[in-house]
Parts: sequence; structure tokens; C-alpha cells
Amino acid sequence: MVIERLRLPQPDYDADDILVVSETEQLRALSDDVRLRIVALLRERARSTTELADEVGLAKGTVSHHLKVLEGAGLIRVVRTRKVRALTESFYGRVARVYLLKSADEAHARVRLSPADARRFRQRVERLRRDFERSADQRGHEFELVASVYPSRNLT
Repeated sequence: MVIERLRLPQPDYDADDILVVSETEQLRALSDDVRLRIVALLRERARSTTELADEVGLAKGTVSHHLKVLEGAGLIRVVRTRKVRALTESFYGRVARVYLLKSADEAHARVRLSPADARRFRQRVERLRRDFERSADQRGHEFELVASVYPSRNLT
């Protein structure tokens, strides 16, 4: 079995390590391509509405709307502010470095397996990951795949 070490970007602000995203409002907020792009950009460092608007190529008002949706869902927050002339500029960051998506259907994803079956499913997930990566197309939209087979905490 090959175990890859995941190196996460170290944001320039404090954030929890992991947030389990399971609430309908959170999942709905992440179902939009623009909001997914914003969340991905905030993985690296905090950004202002102006910076995000420039990077995603949308008007500040549109980006501001998406930021409000993400903030309302508890996925991002204001991590610092600064005075710019007479205005206060807010910088947004993620509430966690990693988001684990968990739908209501995943309650049935925990099963008991023999060690051989667990190994077989891990291999299938690994093949799926390799197929996913081989399908990369620079002209396409950005997607991420999150899947794993691991022992649950209760090994009884």
C-alpha cells in the first residue's frame, strides 16, 4: 500500500484543521462553481473582495454576494481588516484548512469489512483516483475527488 503525504498550503491566518461539511446550507453553498473557486483561492491566503473579484473575473458586487453566502453557511469568515482611506477593507479566509463533504446519504457508508475486502476497496479507490487524474483537461472546469477507505475509530 502506498501512503502519500498530503502537503496543505499554510494560510496566513489561523483556521481549524478540518470542517465536516454536512449541513444542507453548506453543501448548497459549495455547489456553485464561483463559490468553489473562491474557497479554493482562500486555501492559500486571505483575500479581500477586490482581490477575489480580480482573480475570478467578476464584479465586486457579484463576488460580495458569493462571500455572504459562504459566510452565512459558516464556511468562511473575516480574518482581518485594514483601513483604506475612509473605508474598512475586510479579508476573508476559510474556517478550516480542509473541508470534508458528508451528505445525508453517507450515514450508510460505514460498514464492517474483512481485512481482505478493505484492501480490495482501497485498491479500487486508488484506481479511481488515478483514472480521475488521467482525465485532466486544461480546458475543462476544476473538480476535486475526495474518497477513502479507512478504519473507523470504533474497531470493535
